[in-house]
Amino acid sequence: MKTYPFILVLALLCSCSLKPVEQSGGKILFVVSNAHYYGDSDINTANHFAEIVFAYDVFKKEGYTIDFISPQGGAIPIGYIYSDTLLKKYLYDGAFMDMLEYTRKPTEVDPNDYAAIFYAGGGSAMFGVPFDDSIQKIATDIYKREDGIVSAVCHGTAGIANIKNDDGTFLVAGKKVNGFPDLFENKEGAYFQEFPFSIEKQIQKNGGIFNYSSEGWDGYLEVDGKLITGQDPSSSALVAQAVVDRLKKQS
Repeated sequence: MKTYPFILVLALLCSCSLKPVEQSGGKILFVVSNAHYYGDSDINTANHFAEIVFAYDVFKKEGYTIDFISPQGGAIPIGYIYSDTLLKKYLYDGAFMDMLEYTRKPTEVDPNDYAAIFYAGGGSAMFGVPFDDSIQKIATDIYKREDGIVSAVCHGTAGIANIKNDDGTFLVAGKKVNGFPDLFENKEGAYFQEFPFSIEKQIQKNGGIFNYSSEGWDGYLEVDGKLITGQDPSSSALVAQAVVDRLKKQS
């Protein structure tokens, strides 16, 4: 998929913002990446703006408050932006874009404050996040609660591939997991050569059951208890809604 990285600061120049909505639900933690390039290359990458927005909008309308966390904190690169009414709405929402400029560091986050954690995708998600011990610990602390949920979409699943439970077992072991499959990667492409691992193979290596749709872009997702994962941008809102539905059942 071709990406169109935007300089976040430029997007923040817009002064129009959406009318604030008073939130009555719990809190959701979005995990994003600071990576601007694929590994050590000069190939631009970014966080997937649509995957962030589609999920964010579902949670927001359901009354949840969302915070953003990244390994380094601060501004993140955004891309994969295309003509869409909802994307335009949030791109011109100053308050929302501020959150992407001032993401929190792991040290600024208390996992006890959050009902669920959501890993957004985009090429950036393959770098930094999957190896950040502090973010992994936050996810573990959320998941080990009786009602805590871990969720991810597309390349965001890379962020959960190596998470371990307190007993040393992998969080994905024995569970049905979804994410962006190798089938749709350009394995000969220069970008793919920079990946630290294949999401599909890493999940399998760590004992997960990696399922996916060979059709793609059809809203495929897997729900295995408190672990909810989606395949590509078409799954983002559906993953968020599945998280909401699970939280409502548990309340």
